[in-house]
Amino acid sequence: MNWSKSAISMAVVFGLSACGGGGSDGGGTPTVPDYEYQAYACDAAIYEKAKELRIYQVMTEAFIDGDSSHDYNDGYGTSHHKGDLQGIIDSLDYIQGLGMNAVWMTPIFDSQGDSKLDATGYFTRNYFAIDPNFGTMEQARTLVDEAHARGMYVIFDGVFGHHKGNVTPSPNGLTPSGSDNPVSYPGTDNDTLEFYKEVASYWITELGIDGWRLDQAYQVPVGAWGEIRKTVEDASKAKTYTMNGETVNPMGYLVAEIWRGESEIAEQAYGTAEQPGLCSAFDFPGRYRIVQSYAVEESGSNNHSAGNLASVFSTHSAYPDHAVPNGFISNHDLVRLGDLQQRGNIAEPNESEYWLRHKAANAFLAAYSGPITFYYGEEIGDEVPGFADQEDNSTCAADGLCDDHVARNSGKVEGLPNGDRTNNELFSANVNQADLRDYIAKLMQIRSEHAALYKGERTAIVTEEATSVYFDHKQSGDNVALYLANTSTTPKTITVSDTQIGSNGDLRDLITEDVIAQASGEYEITLGSLESRFFQVIDPSPEGPDTGGIIGEGELADCTLPDSNETGPIGEDVFARGSHNGWAAVDTHKLSYKGNNLYQLVFDEPSETAFGFKYAVAEWSDDSTKRFEVSTPTQTVVLGTTLPVSRIEGSGKEMNVTIPEAGKYVYSLKLDNAEPESASGTMMVSKCE
Repeated sequence: MNWSKSAISMAVVFGLSACGGGGSDGGGTPTVPDYEYQAYACDAAIYEKAKELRIYQVMTEAFIDGDSSHDYNDGYGTSHHKGDLQGIIDSLDYIQGLGMNAVWMTPIFDSQGDSKLDATGYFTRNYFAIDPNFGTMEQARTLVDEAHARGMYVIFDGVFGHHKGNVTPSPNGLTPSGSDNPVSYPGTDNDTLEFYKEVASYWITELGIDGWRLDQAYQVPVGAWGEIRKTVEDASKAKTYTMNGETVNPMGYLVAEIWRGESEIAEQAYGTAEQPGLCSAFDFPGRYRIVQSYAVEESGSNNHSAGNLASVFSTHSAYPDHAVPNGFISNHDLVRLGDLQQRGNIAEPNESEYWLRHKAANAFLAAYSGPITFYYGEEIGDEVPGFADQEDNSTCAADGLCDDHVARNSGKVEGLPNGDRTNNELFSANVNQADLRDYIAKLMQIRSEHAALYKGERTAIVTEEATSVYFDHKQSGDNVALYLANTSTTPKTITVSDTQIGSNGDLRDLITEDVIAQASGEYEITLGSLESRFFQVIDPSPEGPDTGGIIGEGELADCTLPDSNETGPIGEDVFARGSHNGWAAVDTHKLSYKGNNLYQLVFDEPSETAFGFKYAVAEWSDDSTKRFEVSTPTQTVVLGTTLPVSRIEGSGKEMNVTIPEAGKYVYSLKLDNAEPESASGTMMVSKCE
């Protein structure tokens, strides 16, 4: 049913500037004249390779002050506003040491003017020149060359939908058409598409960059993205450089920023199978679910269940087959995970739980199928001291404390200037920061060594602890890994069979190297508070994990029962009300009465998912009794199994179910008798045969 909570907070998504800071960008989706764009399929080799990306993002003006002759000295956020290209060059060894294999910097093109916004780079005036407040063309070339020499890719940030105005013409004499924000894409006598094709290919040809992060990608028509992407791919195939002793082509990777829900990302970034636009986009819906699970989202909402984590991937069913989502937790427009913990009154930096939650969130990212992106400072649990509650939007900009730019604080890199270069103080991580940093480096090492983690096929493993333990089986060829995450602060022990996880032998812990042996065909796995564990399945079974047992027996599992003309004993409509829509009663999830005190809903689940729900009438509220829940202690629904339910008084708890694969499922509720106030019965969720 895709009953995962809609994690995008509309106030956050639509009320803030995507990348500028301090206010609305004013740019919407442009009106597109009639124009027939060429259709180009995604290059499968590029985006298969892109799944290996472990990108480290820096906010250029806020990161490291490496050259005091190139400073902005003003901008949004709380940083020194003196970051530059030399600071990034100086940090490459550190970034590589974290296990990252790519660096993305916010725009570095000439944006000089008289506004704080100029320091962001997101309103460019010359796309073919480096901003002198960031450095020189020579420094940009050195950065790219030095990164490549270390086996790292370089991603530039491109704004192809808006600019400062009076843009410097391209070397071929082109300029974008229409207003500053947004520009107009092709119609008659329109040079915009050709101008941005030239921008996109110029920096690949000139410096050998490996791709582009695309700001506010919804401002560009999907068809135009297809043509720009083809230009990037062609330019990349014509350019070579040396990496790890081999002559290679730039990767040619493009990733979209569309700060919206999955349906809009699908429409405005990915396009359709027949008219693909972009092939990768940042997973904003997934990001909100991750921070909800381990902190709170910016609005203060949270959901610390394992089912909420599982729903990260259920949103991907909205995307076409060519989509390669890019996972992340923080960026320059969002509040840091540490500050979100404090906003939710969950943990402070002086508490161990604060660091455990950082480890847990980053472990989930390490097991994400597809490219991933880390925001500078998250590897040391960085936060803005004294900031937690959302500041007043009318006054926050002056203090650098608006939600959409507060994370742009000064970079902290071991052994480099702590702030601007004038204070001569070098940053040195404390014990907790160093421990988290080392843990993330270890995560990146095991991710790089196990293809199952970054591109493996996922299968959900369902256990009795499914409410609080997320459990994935991941497989890429012969490489098989298990990822488990305890989302609660209570230690857990789970028992799983060899057939459930498709294993004929021992399991090896990828972090500690400890081995868990089979015992009578079972494995006992312990998880500490908020702990994540990674295992290699040393001897995978050819059959893979067994997801059987999800088809029940009897009338509760029968998906073909006809509706009854009678009125059921409850006397009003009953719904499976879940976390997909704020627990609303919607017709798509209304049960039909089948007679014999039995209510059923047959629903076609489009993908693997997990969610919480209750059987309730339309007028149900927390202080009413018009709903039924599982009356077992764990509140976990075991597929294909008849479970007791009872009418609940008070707020109760949600029933949690994990759907391991797409297909048609039946949701059944049967009362013990025909009395309107019957307080008990049975239920089942079963896959239809």
